[in-house]
Amino acid sequence: MDPSQAPRSVAAGGTDPGAVPAAGALPRSGDPMGGGFATDADPGAAAIDRLDQPLFDRLAAAAAARPRRRLNHNLHAEPEAVQRFLNALQPGTYVRPHRHLRSSPGEGFECFVVLQGAIGLLVLDPNGAVLARERLEAAGPLRGIQLAEGQFHTLVALSADAVMFEVKQGPYVPAADKDFLAGFPLEGTPEAAAQERAWRALFEEGGRAEADAPG
Repeated sequence: MDPSQAPRSVAAGGTDPGAVPAAGALPRSGDPMGGGFATDADPGAAAIDRLDQPLFDRLAAAAAARPRRRLNHNLHAEPEAVQRFLNALQPGTYVRPHRHLRSSPGEGFECFVVLQGAIGLLVLDPNGAVLARERLEAAGPLRGIQLAEGQFHTLVALSADAVMFEVKQGPYVPAADKDFLAGFPLEGTPEAAAQERAWRALFEEGGRAEADAPG
């Protein structure tokens, strides 16, 4: 949803002052945290980034230890035009509703594929009412979705240690990356925590989407 442009793991959103420094976070294979590698036979070969279970485990554990309850692991470098990253989310993480707009038509898309656990995607109208609910599960019938430019949305973690792969157009410009939907609370507030719980309840049996619009 919201990556920083640091080349390795950073706090989702890119603005968390507690973000893991790019120089030391989740380094490449051969280092304790794993990641990509170049072969001994061809040390100049392009690095390979392995998206394996040990990486998912470390990323999920790091997300669980953070106040925001989520963490990104970027696969792209800052100048690259296409942002590619893992996003680990834990129940309780609050993703403020937003959409992506870009200067060229069609470039504000965002694609999600769940690799572990389950995530709920909510598509909202400009007034904050829920237009669509999608349950994305690594082991379920629906594993991913692509949103077109300009669609307001938010996410909730429906399982512990959920991990997804995201793709969107870059490069990342913090001030312009997201257009936030008015009427919803800021991150880190009691109101945000209550809103996240209400959204998550929509995916439980009997949850009602119409109850989710902001008052």
